[in-house]
Amino acid sequence: MKKLIIGILAHVDAGKTTLSESMLYLSGSIRKLGRVDHKDTFLDTYELERARGITIFSKQAEFTFKNMEVTLLDTPGHVDFSAEMERTLQVLDYAILVISGTDGVQGHTQTLWKLLKTYHIPTFLFVNKMDIGEISRDAIIEELKTRLGDGCFDFDKEQDNEVLMEGLAMYDEAVLEHYLETGKVEKQEIAQMIAQRKIFPCYFGSALKLDGVEAFLECVELYTKQPEFLGKFGAKIFKITRDEQDNRLTYMKITGGSIKVKDLLTNQFEKNRNGKQIDRASIWEEKADQIRIYSGTRYETIDEAKAGTICAITGLSKTFSGEGLGTEATSSMPILEPVLTYRIILPPECDVHGTLLKLRELEEEEPNLNIVWNERLKEIHVQLMGEVQSEILKSLIQDRFDLQVEFGEGNIVYKETISEAVEGVGHFEPLRHYAEVHLVLEPGEQGSGMQFSSSCSEDMLDRNWQRLVLTHLEEKEHFGVLTGSPITDMKITLVAGRAHQKHTEGGDFRQATYRAIRQGLKKTNSVLLEPYYSYRLEIPSVSVGRAMSDIQKMYGTFLPLEIEGESSILEGYAPVATMWNYSSEVTAYTKGEGRLFCTLKGYEPCHNTEEVLDLIQYDSENDLENPTGSVFCTHGAGFIVSWDKVQDYMHLDSVLKTKEPEVEQPEQKVMTRTQPSSLDSWQNDKELEAIFTRTFGPIKRKLSNSYQSLGHEKTIAAPGSSNDKSNKKVAEKEKAKDYLLVDGYNIIFDWDELKELAKINLEAARNKLMDILCNYQGFKQCILILIFDAYKVKGNIGDTLNYNNIHVVYTKEAETADMYIEKVTFDIGRKHNVMVATSDALEQIIIMGHGASRISANGLKEEIEQMNQLIRRDYLDKLPKGRNYLSEKLVKLEEKFES
Repeated sequence: MKKLIIGILAHVDAGKTTLSESMLYLSGSIRKLGRVDHKDTFLDTYELERARGITIFSKQAEFTFKNMEVTLLDTPGHVDFSAEMERTLQVLDYAILVISGTDGVQGHTQTLWKLLKTYHIPTFLFVNKMDIGEISRDAIIEELKTRLGDGCFDFDKEQDNEVLMEGLAMYDEAVLEHYLETGKVEKQEIAQMIAQRKIFPCYFGSALKLDGVEAFLECVELYTKQPEFLGKFGAKIFKITRDEQDNRLTYMKITGGSIKVKDLLTNQFEKNRNGKQIDRASIWEEKADQIRIYSGTRYETIDEAKAGTICAITGLSKTFSGEGLGTEATSSMPILEPVLTYRIILPPECDVHGTLLKLRELEEEEPNLNIVWNERLKEIHVQLMGEVQSEILKSLIQDRFDLQVEFGEGNIVYKETISEAVEGVGHFEPLRHYAEVHLVLEPGEQGSGMQFSSSCSEDMLDRNWQRLVLTHLEEKEHFGVLTGSPITDMKITLVAGRAHQKHTEGGDFRQATYRAIRQGLKKTNSVLLEPYYSYRLEIPSVSVGRAMSDIQKMYGTFLPLEIEGESSILEGYAPVATMWNYSSEVTAYTKGEGRLFCTLKGYEPCHNTEEVLDLIQYDSENDLENPTGSVFCTHGAGFIVSWDKVQDYMHLDSVLKTKEPEVEQPEQKVMTRTQPSSLDSWQNDKELEAIFTRTFGPIKRKLSNSYQSLGHEKTIAAPGSSNDKSNKKVAEKEKAKDYLLVDGYNIIFDWDELKELAKINLEAARNKLMDILCNYQGFKQCILILIFDAYKVKGNIGDTLNYNNIHVVYTKEAETADMYIEKVTFDIGRKHNVMVATSDALEQIIIMGHGASRISANGLKEEIEQMNQLIRRDYLDKLPKGRNYLSEKLVKLEEKFES
């Protein structure tokens, strides 16, 4: 029988645990079908999971279906527990990705898809909840092909087999040739294409009603292959936990050979194979006391676990998640990592250091917690993915240690990198010690992490010392000099070093290496990085302007707008710090119709570096645990040399030459692109202009910067040039703000749709106008003030409120909207760019005298209609989607044979 390890993944609430329950039930592994809402599922065994209805910890279940023995690993779906899910991916043979038929491909679903691609895991798709409403299979398949990949195929039995086989043959040349010869695609060929991630079978059904689940299992059994394993022992550790008796459990996949009870396990082979200098203190050898095979909460003990088995080993105390044993290498850092740090608030009577040791146990089980003791603040800090994880961790600490803790307000986890290469020098020479290290620090690609290498000659520094330096580079997290945050996206190369024949010890190179990094960071330009979200915002089309405005305020970017029916979709990137709690705002201004999906994109330069530096107030010179200077020796005594003087005392010459500064260009041209507007339509109103000119003299027109003509080019002169003074005046003028004042009732009773609505419900007409103007303001980025007459209301003192992104004014008793507009335009019309929307001819003449411009009610309506067309024209991706045809493949194949 085939023996497979299959993981099941999904966005939260897609029905992943329900599908797991259905597969276990249909295979006969469990007798009763549990439900998440009944809190009796087989795999959600923790009280917290049953109470919240979500999976928090990955679980294991064993079942047999026809010719297939499966170890099923159920993983968390909530984004806050993504690290737990990612660790499980390291040991999977195949994966099942569950899609909600009602929600389609969601934000976290795409993150899971990218991870499956990164770890090269063949994947089957199950579209769940097809029993809810009328859902089009063709529409879902089209979405899967668009959002995930062209290889997604509907494998349902109702499909035309000939059409399906023809489509599958397109994805492999060898299969296509065989199909053209025989008219068939063999089972083994399909299984091979699935294993190579060229195609992804899709099934539809309802896990809750067992609809389509058995057919899906048959597909998995039919199109999977038995993995091949090595003869030598190898194991990959993916999870550390404890049982009810507090026994430490090390979960691992046996990837080669086998393991027996009382076998001696060690990490020594892994360290030798990676070519690292072996630190004997880190080598461990321990016996496997028990080998357990878990299925839910139950387990059985076995004497031997062979390749392809997921088992839990007791008796191991020094293992960690991601570690490789035997022929397996240790895994690199996970792709998903926490972006928030919290302060743990302990009860007053609590022993801080004792609690720290207890929390270290949880860190073993969840390495990304990164429990840190802040010596300066005397506080315990922890890194988390989000608010839900903090609540779960609080409950877990209460249950495990009977300790009631609280969490402080979350802060962003920053990182640092550099923008240019630099040579860092570290020297450590107190009496009877000696080591000097020269490192070249270079900026790496975004998301590349830390890379270490050596180009130092062995004639200068022995290989053993070089390996020791590389070990010291890798053994700890190094911190930057801006905020004391970890450094990343950097390549560090050992280029020179020196040891003393008698006085050098291993610890000397540790000190010299650490100091060399810090000294190099002080010499170069450091860049503060912050985490960014990749977001998908689905909102009603009437709210697009507001959404664009918000994203710009959050220092985010957005891709071309997509229109799906009455909804609009914005995708892009924004800092976690600004978009952290934006989902609640989306729900508010879209009246519950909008949805926001956020996944971690990675780290990019911080949008408000100066503010962050002022807030953190990190002093790199006073960080005693991470010194920037070096220690030299003279007359038998050591003395400290500050980082900027180290080069005057170092014993080896510099390797990296200083880069000459670039010459500044004297003049540059900037193209400014603004949108055409109909707000200048008053220029064509010759009769009104003539009346004003006869009465008050010539008009001094002032056109807002937001409404300049398209393609206007301006030149910025270098400081001190002849045009510098005029440019300064232009710059001062450009600082003027753009105002748009709207006479509310004048517009309502001029626009037909609002006029008809006002006859039925005046308040509804006001609200609709406010929503339209919110959308308009988000696109134009002006200060928009909407004024409504309330002068007939007795005792009214007036009111001003903020409605989303506009200001709404209700005038006081005896004050009309015209009077308010005249007063405002008189106050700000000479200093700012003011436009007034009204059809009152007399009012138009007065505001023009105050230096403002005007637009009629119809002109404003035309402007808004132009804006809507502009959004679709500039942001809608109109490129046709390509398609592969069999005839095209045949032509290419024929050309290949002829050549």
